[in-house]
Amino acid sequence: MGLTSTQSAQKEAERGILLTTVDKMTRWARKSSVWPATFGLACCAIEMMSVTSSRYDLARFGSEAFRASPRQADLMIVAGRVSQKMAPVLRTIWEQMPEPKWVISMGACASSGGVFDNYAIIQGVDHVVPVDVYVPGCPPTPEALMFGILKLREKIQMGLPPKYQEIAERGGAS
Repeated sequence: MGLTSTQSAQKEAERGILLTTVDKMTRWARKSSVWPATFGLACCAIEMMSVTSSRYDLARFGSEAFRASPRQADLMIVAGRVSQKMAPVLRTIWEQMPEPKWVISMGACASSGGVFDNYAIIQGVDHVVPVDVYVPGCPPTPEALMFGILKLREKIQMGLPPKYQEIAERGGAS
């Protein structure tokens, strides 16, 4: 009697042989090693820093290695309010990141300007760079940021393109 495909797959796995597509393997590798760029601008940055502590242990998701160089990071977490003076710097850092790259907007200030409704603060970081995941709160808790990172990992695993690629496919400017 022949083996079912599930039994056959289990038998191959026991032998140390796994079969998959290159695309699935690449998506798994990308979602399992998302490295954030260090970009804290205000009080949200304290919560962002605490997510790497032993209490929250972001390391179990492969994202604990905050990179000081944008050329080594594939995730920008914008944590805090973005001023008009900081916007060009933020854009330059985002442009220096290798592709594919993702952005998380952390907190009310980064997402919508928060309580700072004035000429000096950008009313949403999505006016500067395309945002993939929004994490609400003032400031958001470390658990909320972890949830945002897990949502981003789900998007990567499903093969959804980063927001800047979606915009480019629609013919808009990023």
